[in-house]
Amino acid sequence: MNEFDGVLLIDKAQGCSSHDVVNKVRKCLKIRSVGHAGTLDPLATGLLVILVGKATKLSQYLMSNDKVYWGKFVLGIETNTQDCEGEVVATLPVPEGLDAESLQRAMSGFLGDQYQMPPMFSAKKVGGIPLYKLARQGQEVERQPRFIYISRFELLEFNSPEAVFELACTKGTYVRTVCHDLGKRIGCGANMTALRRISSGKFNVKDAVTIEQLQSMSTSAIKKQLIPVAAAAPSFAL
Repeated sequence: MNEFDGVLLIDKAQGCSSHDVVNKVRKCLKIRSVGHAGTLDPLATGLLVILVGKATKLSQYLMSNDKVYWGKFVLGIETNTQDCEGEVVATLPVPEGLDAESLQRAMSGFLGDQYQMPPMFSAKKVGGIPLYKLARQGQEVERQPRFIYISRFELLEFNSPEAVFELACTKGTYVRTVCHDLGKRIGCGANMTALRRISSGKFNVKDAVTIEQLQSMSTSAIKKQLIPVAAAAPSFAL
């Protein structure tokens, strides 16, 4: 019988992968049965919903939750990864007269139902091979667009060419692709420079702990941090 069962909210640091976090939780809790309910790229920080013990059965159920993100993008620069970690492939001048009002108007054009093309630099698999592995070999393959819904894309701050935003969307939405496509629509290109997941469903990053905090906790403190399966997913029957 596992000593730990439940949902653990982790505030992921920049630079590590979601898989790295899962491995650290396994080591810290000394338990193999650890999973997650939606990954974050190494560049991104914020809420990672970690599933421990019996809660791993909730993976698909919780992965379908809507997400809220805070982020930044810079206009005028396109990269091959659609974020600041990629190689610059194009630079264009930001249109004269582009102010916060006109930028928000362009952002509002992304609200609602739509199909989004997954980027080549992503973990999505085609023929069993992650796209990013093909992209690193200089290949570009045909991908199927995925259906997404964006309920909020709000400009919080604009100091051209940099912008700060908040975005609420359905699962599987590539936020950096939204930024990239926005740049295309404006006509100068853009790439995402920062991303932080604020919430996933009813879970919020303000209730999360860092890996370092988890590693310093006692067994009883970790148990208090775990959200019971029944509370995390009341309508889900194990």
